[in-house]
Amino acid sequence: MGSSSNSPLEKGDKGGCLSNGNKAQMKRYEKYKPSGVEWIGEIPEHWDLERLKYEVHYEKGKNPKELTFNERGKVYLTMDYLRGNPKQTFYVEDFKNYLNVEENQILILWDGSNAGEFIRSKAGVLSSTMAALNLYNNNHGYAWYFFKTFERKLKETTIGMGVPHVNGEEFKNHIFIIPLREEQTAIANYLDEKTAQIDTLVANKQKLIELLKEERTAIINHAVTKGINPKAKLKPSGIEWLGDIPEHWEVKKLKYVAEARDDAIEDAEFKIAVENIENGTGKLINMEEDKNYQGTLSRFLKGDTIFNKLRPYLHKVYLAEKDGGLYGELLVIFPKGELLSEFLFYKLFSKSFIDIVDSSTYGTKMPRANWDDFIGHLLIAYPKDKKEQQAIVQHIESHTTRIDATISKIEKEIELMLEYRTALINEAVTGKIKVSNFD
Repeated sequence: MGSSSNSPLEKGDKGGCLSNGNKAQMKRYEKYKPSGVEWIGEIPEHWDLERLKYEVHYEKGKNPKELTFNERGKVYLTMDYLRGNPKQTFYVEDFKNYLNVEENQILILWDGSNAGEFIRSKAGVLSSTMAALNLYNNNHGYAWYFFKTFERKLKETTIGMGVPHVNGEEFKNHIFIIPLREEQTAIANYLDEKTAQIDTLVANKQKLIELLKEERTAIINHAVTKGINPKAKLKPSGIEWLGDIPEHWEVKKLKYVAEARDDAIEDAEFKIAVENIENGTGKLINMEEDKNYQGTLSRFLKGDTIFNKLRPYLHKVYLAEKDGGLYGELLVIFPKGELLSEFLFYKLFSKSFIDIVDSSTYGTKMPRANWDDFIGHLLIAYPKDKKEQQAIVQHIESHTTRIDATISKIEKEIELMLEYRTALINEAVTGKIKVSNFD
């Protein structure tokens, strides 16, 4: 039987992940049988099905009594550590009394918001929020890809009113697909190669996005600190962190050209909180989600700049497009008359301004900036001519619109590649494609 023209792999191969040779390999097996599981569908006739409890043994970790920074112990496997971005690395000295796992062992996140997710281990001591999987007979590589195919289904069956956790009975009684041993090896090798290719393409596109974001930041920063006329004569600003500025620009404390609005209101039709402002873009996100807002509601008006004073380095700044109310530690700043609202927004959004505000924060766990003691006293430089301010705004928006459109296009390409990756894994481990010939 030939490969189907309706295959999601063919539809999802927008990134050119399949060469002609790869497409030629994507044949089907001669005969199929029903698996009895809706999401699996049919499988090759000679493949077997078994309950997971007969093919896999799982063992949950437990929390050690004491964690140290002593590297003579074994690493305590936090999720941050497993994902490669630990804030701190902890160790367990009496590790023999706990569950020790090896490099590349398959783990399942048992408790928490990501319960049901599978992840590859690093060598260390396992916590009680995870379980280690030990295979009885099957190929480790094939099993890893199989587990990733039913990850979403497993997450849908988590239980618990507070903290969700994996339903052990659901997991043990789930169907495990068993190809011939040599087929398992071939499937694992094939998927290792193909997913590595896709991951490399995705990583390269993500790097390109980061470069575009850096370009966006540089354009805004230069325009609001040096202007857009490359021939303009410069003068010392008298501001250490700002350097030279156009000779005709004014320098004043922010509080003399802008003011912080602090009006409590009962309700507003349009409401936002700090989590609705995306880092580093000035855009609103997750507005469609139901929010259980708490705290005092403060007024903002169209044209106000909303500035996050809690952890300023997160770069959450938003130019209000209409009147509304906000929750959380956000400043509402508006111009007194000398500055255009859009120019003030980009001034406060610029990296140089964010960096200097962040340097003033107080508090270790929840660093925050203050308008009266610091932000309002910052010296800023600006052209007095509003036509020049408008030209700067238009310059910024023409460039950032182009950059944002390119980023959006690349993000869609990444999304298609990841969809293709998921489909490729699913069709290989369920036998919808035959990755090699077996007699």
